[in-house]
Amino acid sequence: MLQVSHLMVFFENALALNDFSMEVGRGELRGVIGSNSAGKTTLMHALSGLLIDIRIKEQRRGGERITLMGKIHYEGEEITHLPPHERVQRGIVLCRERHPIFPESDVLENLKIAGYLRAREETRRSMEFVFDLFPVLKSFRRKRAGFLSGGEQQMLAIGMAIVAAPRLLLLDEPLLGLSPAMQRHLVDAVQQIRSERGTTILIAEQFARPILPLLDYAYVIENGMMTLSGAGPELMENPEVRAAYFGV
Repeated sequence: MLQVSHLMVFFENALALNDFSMEVGRGELRGVIGSNSAGKTTLMHALSGLLIDIRIKEQRRGGERITLMGKIHYEGEEITHLPPHERVQRGIVLCRERHPIFPESDVLENLKIAGYLRAREETRRSMEFVFDLFPVLKSFRRKRAGFLSGGEQQMLAIGMAIVAAPRLLLLDEPLLGLSPAMQRHLVDAVQQIRSERGTTILIAEQFARPILPLLDYAYVIENGMMTLSGAGPELMENPEVRAAYFGV
């Protein structure tokens, strides 16, 4: 479904991604594991096309020069330089880190905004799925999103991504800053999204312990380079991964 070949991203002279290649098959749950500043968010921005928008804005204001090299193919089509709105139309949807929502709008309005590219009936069905997945959002549907807790805002951000009808869902640091109980709840939700909607999911995360056992395949990234890869349960037993991410 998704093929990334020799991807390289420079911010001025700083190398953020270095010769990174990966694949994601239809219906799979794959992960990219790495610490802060490892290159995970840069990868997600490149896959979603957000990096294209960022580069254009930097060029207009005479700011940081961003260089993108390599190839990204989705469903057999090269999309390396395709703008983000066209990728959304093709089913590539990014849920960004730190739950970006519309704080002045209520929960229901946020979900409706996310479905602006979809038919009304499709949006309605997706919203019903979101409320089944996260019942707390249904009870808060008329509450301003800015007054939700961090975990509730993360639920809403994932719900908005679902309403956008992804075929490939990109989750960037969904567990960041959440309690262990909320992390477990969101990990369960990710599994349900995959099993009930058949969505292909790629998750970038530094909190490896909750998600590694569930991943069909995972890539460990350090300083923009892939250092290890393998099935999630196998990496759980890898001494290097255990030392770096589990403290054992």
